[in-house]
Amino acid sequence: MSPRTPVRSVVSLVPSLTEAVAATEPELLAGVTDWCTHPPGLAAERIGGTKNPDTARIAVLAPDLVIANEEENRPSDLAALRAAGLEVLVTEVRTLDQAFTELERVLVRGCGLARPGWLDAAEAAWADVTASGPARQAVVPVWRRPWMVLGRDTFAGDVLARLGVQHLYSAHPERYPRIPIQELTARDADLVVLPDEPYRFTADDGPEAFPGLPAALVSGRHLTWYGPSLAEAPAALTAALTAAR
Repeated sequence: MSPRTPVRSVVSLVPSLTEAVAATEPELLAGVTDWCTHPPGLAAERIGGTKNPDTARIAVLAPDLVIANEEENRPSDLAALRAAGLEVLVTEVRTLDQAFTELERVLVRGCGLARPGWLDAAEAAWADVTASGPARQAVVPVWRRPWMVLGRDTFAGDVLARLGVQHLYSAHPERYPRIPIQELTARDADLVVLPDEPYRFTADDGPEAFPGLPAALVSGRHLTWYGPSLAEAPAALTAALTAAR
């Protein structure tokens, strides 16, 4: 795969992709969302949230490329950016393999950069991951009030499956279904996995809703972000899941 002509400026509407660009060529970033927290101290202009970006301000920045994601960003916002004459690259990431493919597409074909070493390190970190022991059956909430859980066809679900954790709503017709807590606690789960984003579950907010069930408090960045954090994710998630046994 050959890089295209290098771009001069990029606006990222996805925290994971912001970190990926920042770890590769940080001076490309002209604008990022309010939720782009990594790396800390990023100097790029803030252009609103992932669901409500200031499209007029982005048009004024006139980036060579806007990078987005089909799950995190609204089609209407992406259409407005295209109508303003901007090039928009939209990613789809629902599996770990797809994450690696899309990261290379964004950085190499999209931004015109050489493939970064951290991407090789991330792929290597996952290459030898194998689940040990029988699969654990888990409920994986991502929100509270109302309770929402991982459903079908999600990146986080694929990550957990590679670590030997099957979530109980993987065949649900919705990707993030709303499920009453009474149903969640009645399921035959042997684990609840509680990430700290998008809802910030903590030791004092979440485990008490699942009495008698081991709770794994995990980093949402390691579970749901696709970028440089993927190199750390296998070890970090394994440690959290092991601690919950």
